Amino acid sequence: MLITIDHVLSKDEVKQFRHYLDNAEWNDGTKTAGTLARNVKRNAQIDDSTEVAISLGNHILRSLGNNPLFVSAALPRKIYPPKFNRYADGGTYGTHVDSAIMQIPGTNLSLRTDLSATLFLAEPDEYEGGELEIETEFGVQAVKLEAGNMVLYPSSSLHRVMPVTEGARVASFFWIESLVSDEGERAMLFDLDQTIQKLTPSIDANDPRLLKLTGIYHNLLRRWSIT
Repeated sequence: MLITIDHVLSKDEVKQFRHYLDNAEWNDGTKTAGTLARNVKRNAQIDDSTEVAISLGNHILRSLGNNPLFVSAALPRKIYPPKFNRYADGGTYGTHVDSAIMQIPGTNLSLRTDLSATLFLAEPDEYEGGELEIETEFGVQAVKLEAGNMVLYPSSSLHRVMPVTEGARVASFFWIESLVSDEGERAMLFDLDQTIQKLTPSIDANDPRLLKLTGIYHNLLRRWSIT
C-alpha cells in the first residue's frame, strides 16, 4: 500500500524548514548506511543529534499526530525520529531495502520498520531527477511530490532515489512501527476506516449500519493489533 499525504507541512512551514536546513551543516550520508547500502548511497545528511534536526523532527511528529489520514494509514506504535537528507551534483541512492529492526537513537528501544516515509521539502521544479522509485506488486512507482507532501510505503519494498542532475532534492525520512504489523491487515483496516469516515457526514450517528461498521473496525483492530 502506497499512500501520499498532502499538506503535512504548509508552504510557510516548508519555507521556515528550508531556512534552517539550507544553513545547516551537511555530512556525508554514507556514514549512516549499512554495509550493502554504503556501496550505492551518495547523499548528504544532517547529524541527528543537532538542535536543528531534533527541533524540525519534533515539528513533523506533532503535525503527523494531528493528521487523520496518517493515523488511519499507519496506525503508529513507534516512530523513528525524522532524519534529513539532501541530494545534489549527481547524488543518488541505488536500489536497497530498509533494515527490518532499528535502534532508536538515545534509547535502549528498538523499532520494527513496517512503513517508510519520505516528506519532500523541495518543490519538483527545484531539481532534475531525484524521483523516489518504489517497486510494488503493480510495477515500479515513481514519486516526486510537492514540498510539504509525504509518501508512505512498506519498508519491505525495494526502492531507490534516482540521480539528481540539477538543483538539490531536500527531504525528511523516517520509519514507523505500526500497531498492526501485517501489511494486508493494515490495508483492510485503512479501507474500512476511510469508508466509515466518508459515510459519517451523510448518515445519522446512531444509524445501526454505521454502528455495525464501526464495531467491525474496532474488533478487527483489537484482534490484529500488537500492544
